[in-house]
Amino acid sequence: MNDLPHQLNSLPQELDGFTVTVDEKRERADIVLSRPPLNVISMTQREQLRLVFEALDGDERVRVIVLRSEGEHFSSGGDIRGFLEASPEHVSRLAWNIAAPARCSKPVIAAGRGYCFGVGFEISLACDFRLVTPTTLYALPEQKLGQIPGSGGSARLQKMVGITRTKDIVMRSRRISGVQAAEWGVATECVPDAELEGVTDALVNELRAFSPLAQRTAKKLLNDTEDSPLSIAIELEGHSYSRLRSSEDFREGVEAFHAKRRANFTGQ
Repeated sequence: MNDLPHQLNSLPQELDGFTVTVDEKRERADIVLSRPPLNVISMTQREQLRLVFEALDGDERVRVIVLRSEGEHFSSGGDIRGFLEASPEHVSRLAWNIAAPARCSKPVIAAGRGYCFGVGFEISLACDFRLVTPTTLYALPEQKLGQIPGSGGSARLQKMVGITRTKDIVMRSRRISGVQAAEWGVATECVPDAELEGVTDALVNELRAFSPLAQRTAKKLLNDTEDSPLSIAIELEGHSYSRLRSSEDFREGVEAFHAKRRANFTGQ
């Protein structure tokens, strides 16, 4: 493992409840929730996670980011007492901080088993790929506290599964299994518990093989057009396609295809 991106040196204190490693050889960064057994996410941690995602987004050594955890549970949610002690200004930044994986231009994978509740679920929903196991349980339990999800959970979930299923999950604080999450399209894939790390590794390697320029373009296009009318989405897709035609990666891809060899993409 290599040193962390220099941008992290600007953090005012040690990382709160998580670690970060960069594997330069594999072009991979791992953000690991490390407050077992439940990996409760503190208010300070939310802001630091945003700063780390922003730093890794600018780290040229990193192609793919993995968000995972120590132990049998991804995260049981946020520090409840922290909500009562936080200032209104801090609370108002909750959704912005947790949306950091979505804003990051690089592919982000959330790999989680066990509890994935509250903000743990919400930050997973902000990632591009969600790998789960049969032990995974997703939930937004805020109704039990007299609250609602505050970091984008209900909004993102409704886009994925519709209003009926979202009401069922949010208004009843209902838990859904990893198997059901995959069936509903919330999770990318549900794999046997013992295979989670191996499947995560394989997905990282698969994503690394593509053009980083094309990956960034695809992610931004899909995020930007999620709420667009079909005609606008098609027009923006055409503009993005046109820009990529002049890239060195596209030229390399075409030449590699005709030469029946693996493309060597550089992100140019």
